[in-house]
Amino acid sequence: MLTAATLALAVLGCGGGSADEPVASLPSPTPTTEPTTTGEAFEGGTATITGEAESSETALNERVAVAGHDGYDRVVFQFKNGLPGYRVEYVEPPLREDGSGNLVKLDGAAFVVVRMEPASGFDLSVPEGELVYTGPRRIAGDGTSAVRELVRTGDFEAVLTWAVGLDDRVPFRVLTLDDPARIVVDFAAP
Repeated sequence: MLTAATLALAVLGCGGGSADEPVASLPSPTPTTEPTTTGEAFEGGTATITGEAESSETALNERVAVAGHDGYDRVVFQFKNGLPGYRVEYVEPPLREDGSGNLVKLDGAAFVVVRMEPASGFDLSVPEGELVYTGPRRIAGDGTSAVRELVRTGDFEAVLTWAVGLDDRVPFRVLTLDDPARIVVDFAAP
């Protein structure tokens, strides 16, 4: 019994702090911003990956970026007020815009759709609304080895959708990061 009590005190941290100071705790794991590029890092392969929203509030997309790294290409969706839920999956063409159903042309031979909700690039919670995402609707995959192009295919009724055109069907992984809130999709280099 004494051993368990000693272990509990060691984990919680006791000693010279005041009652107003937070109790020490074990550090929580933090996602890696530059993951390894081994095959295990992409163990999800090409299967659909989903995640739950942090809250029911519409996440406001303020930035989208793509960049090539050693062994993978990275696509980042940055939000200013928390993470939406997401679904990342390969789809077959034709690609269509949410809401209108218009055909979307996208450079590439394989296509991944990143569907995020509740999310938008436009803040409807302020009077008369406010445009939050002011970047381009199309982003070229300059300097990338797998990603050819990204295009926003929808921002309709709190569902934000981007499509990623790739040279070929490659494994991908999804990470979520904080400060700022981001959904990151990495595509293995061919």
